[in-house]
Amino acid sequence: MKIQEEILKYIDVQYSYRLAKKMEQFYSNEALGFRTAGSKAEFDTGEMLKKEMEDIGLSDVKKEAVTVDGWEFKKAVLCFTGKDGEKKQIQLGAYQTNFVTQGFQEFSLVYIGRGTEEDYRGRDVKGKLVLADINQRDEWWINYPVYQAYLKGAAGLLAVQVGGYGEIDHKALNAQDIAGPEYAPGFSISRKDAEELKEILHDQKEIKVYLDADSQVKRNCTTYNITGCIPGKHPERIVLMSAHYDSYFSGFQDDNTAVSMMLGIARALKKSKFQFHNTIIICAMAAEEWGVADSNFDWSTGAYEQVFHVHPEWAGQVIADLNFELPALAHGTRARIRSCYEYTEYLEEFLSKLPVLAQAYPEETKVTAPIETWSDDFSMAIAGIPSMVNDFTGGSFMETHYHSQFDNDCYYDEKVYLLHHQLFALLIEALDRTAVAPLCFSPVMKRAARALENKKDLIELGLYEKSEKLSALLEQGEETANEEYRLIAQYNSRYSSLLEKGRTEEAEELFLKSRETEKRILEKFKKEQDIFVRIDWYGNVLYSHEILLKNIQLLKGAAENLEEGKLSEGLRKLYQVDNNAYAFMFDKEVYSHFTEYVLNQPEDRLKWGYKRLMEHENLYDIVKNLLKKQGAEKPDFKEETDYLKYVCARQKGLFLKTIEKLCKEVENTFLDLAVKDKIQ
Repeated sequence: MKIQEEILKYIDVQYSYRLAKKMEQFYSNEALGFRTAGSKAEFDTGEMLKKEMEDIGLSDVKKEAVTVDGWEFKKAVLCFTGKDGEKKQIQLGAYQTNFVTQGFQEFSLVYIGRGTEEDYRGRDVKGKLVLADINQRDEWWINYPVYQAYLKGAAGLLAVQVGGYGEIDHKALNAQDIAGPEYAPGFSISRKDAEELKEILHDQKEIKVYLDADSQVKRNCTTYNITGCIPGKHPERIVLMSAHYDSYFSGFQDDNTAVSMMLGIARALKKSKFQFHNTIIICAMAAEEWGVADSNFDWSTGAYEQVFHVHPEWAGQVIADLNFELPALAHGTRARIRSCYEYTEYLEEFLSKLPVLAQAYPEETKVTAPIETWSDDFSMAIAGIPSMVNDFTGGSFMETHYHSQFDNDCYYDEKVYLLHHQLFALLIEALDRTAVAPLCFSPVMKRAARALENKKDLIELGLYEKSEKLSALLEQGEETANEEYRLIAQYNSRYSSLLEKGRTEEAEELFLKSRETEKRILEKFKKEQDIFVRIDWYGNVLYSHEILLKNIQLLKGAAENLEEGKLSEGLRKLYQVDNNAYAFMFDKEVYSHFTEYVLNQPEDRLKWGYKRLMEHENLYDIVKNLLKKQGAEKPDFKEETDYLKYVCARQKGLFLKTIEKLCKEVENTFLDLAVKDKIQ
């Protein structure tokens, strides 16, 4: 098609690359970078992006205020005397906590192992800095050892990544969202510097160090999302592009290249001089990496505020959000579009019809689902905006360079970057030729039914009868969804054909006729998000009955293991129930804080996690009692077994109530066609 050729002709990845590098000029920390929520560096970057949007010819460019918790990290420098007697000065990274010294301040430093409850036994760390090892990918998040250190009276914790993140180099620092209170200070230290300190501490147990730090959190700050648009024939029908412009360190891949790709695509669309039918909005999001203190859901704050408070009307107007993350490197052997389930059918059809694009991968581009909580597209989806993102979680980059000072252009892959420009620019053009948002709910029904496939297990658990009813309704819902999507495809095929033939008046008539259908489709999408989409305690996107059924099986299995005297096997199962893994390693006060702050905080502190978790089973005391009985000659587990059976029965009751509710929701929402009229 001519319009596709025109768009591809104007894509210029050198423009996007230069803009990504230009974003690096704004930072808070002279040595390390950082462009964080509510900081001056974030503000200055927003001003630059606003001007850039104006320069490439976008319309209605503006800064849209959002309220977030802000963090300014200016410095963290540690001085100590090395084994060779020489004075050493090293850079530390930081987490979103308060620590201001007003110059170098003397502290005692001790090594505390992994920073668990057991590591502090018999140790006095009051007023001291503690050095601890952490593997955030495979063990626990940073908030747990940091808060444990705070409760023990430590002045702060220095965390060294021993696997999990920053694996590219022993000099790597790491930064992540703290997911904890700002009054419990934490810093990051490289493996190289930590090893030297550990060698000294092996002999001396405790040493004097000097820390000069300025890390400040300020609640309820104003920052800005920057928006511009390419006006279309229908201002009320929108395709959205989004990417975040806050960053750790220089943030070249995460997310400078994404923001600049978004503007690069918009620039190519403008230069093509094509009159779009949809209005295309470009949104540079603030505060994605972090933006709310002491919350388990402290990232994607700018996006959440944008769609829930600044533009709630976007739900019902935006037919697709194309979110971008780390698009200038290869994440595996093929490009992937990670999408909400409802767009997978359309995207697979779109990919099958693409012209030849940049040959950046050895395998063809694929679609994967569902979206995850790790990027802004999740906030978009639960608000009622169908969303997708270039998949960025595969490959080694997340373990090696991600959120470290090694996230720079040494990993830049121009062919991959070009492919992503081309792919998503053409997707925008393809969506522009639809009259109805091409959403298919069949994959949602399939996913919901998947957890109920094991008939034998459900019978043994006494859950089969009601589960079978839901399965039957989901099968009906799948059939309805397939028919509905067939009719939507008819609408869109007819509409696209009329446009290609230049029969614009007939196309417009068809478009207007389909407005009620699209409204109902988008309303159904929002209902589906509210009905089905839940997350577990680790941020994985699951459905409510999946989470409950897993807990039931684990609790039943653990009780049986204890009756058989198999304590280790039982404990392994309890480790997987909700967030009870943390009961094994940390004080009750630590466990309780990070449980209660999920269950008992208002919506404005929980953001996109609000009411997304199922009821919690607190097994802290059971776990601790069982751990005390390890190694006993003839341990008695009757009390713990009886309690686990009681908890299992409670989860079964909740499961049956959930199934009953889902049956009603599926009957009311997914068994009627949103498309009433067939296209002639």
